[in-house]
Amino acid sequence: MNVQAYLAFNGNCQEALNFYGDIFNAEIKNRQTYEDKKIDVPGNYRGKLQHAELKGKGVNFMAYDASPDTPINSGNQIHMSVDLSTVDEASKVFEQLSNGGTIHHEFREREWGHFGRCTDSYGIGWMINCDK
Repeated sequence: MNVQAYLAFNGNCQEALNFYGDIFNAEIKNRQTYEDKKIDVPGNYRGKLQHAELKGKGVNFMAYDASPDTPINSGNQIHMSVDLSTVDEASKVFEQLSNGGTIHHEFREREWGHFGRCTDSYGIGWMINCDK
């Protein structure tokens, strides 16, 4: 079984995947736009992503730009959980993801290890963990 996240965006999926790709050293794969699809979307939306995957070492999720007739509720329906090997690496990722977003729980030592929770500038919730 393979379970992975599928993130929906309001027209800025490419920008968000570039952002996440830089942080996690991952690449955008299987990039498809609405351009040649038989889907009823406005002409100015045809270049948006109908499907894409972000893949790298330990990173694998899918994303798309929801069509304009699909309402998106900002980020509280999914959290991405990231487990990292060192406190320094986890702290850096948390800092990058929370930059321009909202910090809900500062990244710090907890009973089970180090943890922080934030919502990034794209409305996606993140939980950063390090058991050290």
